[in-house]
Amino acid sequence: MIAKTIKLNNGVLLPTVGLGTYRSKPGEVEEAVKIAIDAGYRHIDCAWFYLNEAEVGSAIREKIASGAVKREDLFITSKLWNNFHAKDAVVPKLKESLKALGLDYLDLYLIHWPFGTKEDAPLMPTENLQDCFSDVDYIETWQGMEEGHKLGLAKSIGVSNFNAEQIDRVLKNGTIKPVVNQVECNPNLNQKKLIEFCKQRDIAIVGYCPLGRSEYMGRPGFPEPTIFDPKVAEIGKKYNKSPAQVVLNYLVSLGISVIPKSVTKSRIVENIDIFDFTLSKEDIAYLDSCNKNKRVCPLTDFKDHKYYSFNAEF
Repeated sequence: MIAKTIKLNNGVLLPTVGLGTYRSKPGEVEEAVKIAIDAGYRHIDCAWFYLNEAEVGSAIREKIASGAVKREDLFITSKLWNNFHAKDAVVPKLKESLKALGLDYLDLYLIHWPFGTKEDAPLMPTENLQDCFSDVDYIETWQGMEEGHKLGLAKSIGVSNFNAEQIDRVLKNGTIKPVVNQVECNPNLNQKKLIEFCKQRDIAIVGYCPLGRSEYMGRPGFPEPTIFDPKVAEIGKKYNKSPAQVVLNYLVSLGISVIPKSVTKSRIVENIDIFDFTLSKEDIAYLDSCNKNKRVCPLTDFKDHKYYSFNAEF
């Protein structure tokens, strides 16, 4: 059976299934978090950039106040956005996320992307990009992350969207080892090389977009989510599971944590119900064969940034 938690390199247990909150709308995300906690989720993935941390926090605090969960039962992640990579900006932004969430500490704080933008640039610039780029080294950013950890504001710290070379630079130049690298991971991009690389360094992988992005269906260059593959539906029937449950089970069997995003009650409940079956070797081999090394989140607008991560093999 697949594990329900992953032990991080600092001894903390990370639940292998969490709720993603990216782009979940106001009025929907608060309800989604409540449903998730009632369904047994203890891992909630947030970010300053998602602009919904106040609602997420409201749901968390309501569930704690009602006695449904204790704060120490939950694993709450947030992330530092690109405009705030300067060392002295890290702790203030971490405190801002804590204030929005209404919490005293985060369980995990991540550098959202290795590349930075100028503080006064748009959050996601689409024109005059070179003028928006910051050359702040993510090593400087990591020093700010370490400060946030030392202050007790984040129990654990890590990175997101970092490639192998960038991770090694952090390991060589930092004093605290990242516990996690959060990256896109799904059958179209199974990240096996990066998973193995990080495993050798005792860094866990958290996979976002584990089910792909169905809203991008039909866009040129975007891989079709594996949940729409008839063969995956067939595999699901064998175990009396949905295609999404098959995919999530497969990914967790690779030794990673996953954070599927949904605001639909039935799907939220379904996405965590993946621990009672084991895929056969043949089924795993088929899902392995789906790997195309194609991203749904390539952020190619930033490909000319000196710290863009996806020009590397992994």
